[in-house]
Amino acid sequence: MSFPIKDKHGKNLTWGQGISKISTRFGSYFLDFELMLLNLTTLIPLHSVRNFFWKLAGMQIGCCSTLHTGVRVFDPRGISVGEGTIIGYGTFIDGRDSVKIGSHTDIASEVMIYSSEHDLSSPEFAAVLAPVTIGDYVFIGPRAIILAGVNIGDGAVVAAGAVVTKDVAPYTIVGGVPAKEIGERKLKDPHYKLGRFKLFQ
Repeated sequence: MSFPIKDKHGKNLTWGQGISKISTRFGSYFLDFELMLLNLTTLIPLHSVRNFFWKLAGMQIGCCSTLHTGVRVFDPRGISVGEGTIIGYGTFIDGRDSVKIGSHTDIASEVMIYSSEHDLSSPEFAAVLAPVTIGDYVFIGPRAIILAGVNIGDGAVVAAGAVVTKDVAPYTIVGGVPAKEIGERKLKDPHYKLGRFKLFQ
């Protein structure tokens, strides 16, 4: 006897498949509710309070790092941030797969970082997960987009508005759509610390 509810494509399910799908659906509802509450906390104008809530939700945040107001994430449990890193206003980070952001990295406003994309050849338009790694002393300009599976090496620079679809070598400067190498960073052994973040932003 098949499960009394069919899947979204109208296919019959076994009881095991049906129960699994219902369990997954309720888990998704719970995560959505948690993300709604987290999105409200991103408006609190105190970095220490916001970091407390991000950590409580499972994000790993190193010493002296901060996420500015308006940052949104999908599943904070998959996201880790090193020390002394600043993530700018309105940035989106997709934590469905691992997103590792290094130390002393500067991510400007409204950057989008994705660890999931759709398989266009899949009959179900299925999601494909792939981890993203962003190294130490990286600068990512405003409104850049980093796609799933990309590795950005230490000291690299991503220009504003770039769409990064492939790995970026250390100390390389990339820009454009899709992003291509446009230069090389001369500073090869950085030790700087980013400036202080704005107290109420």
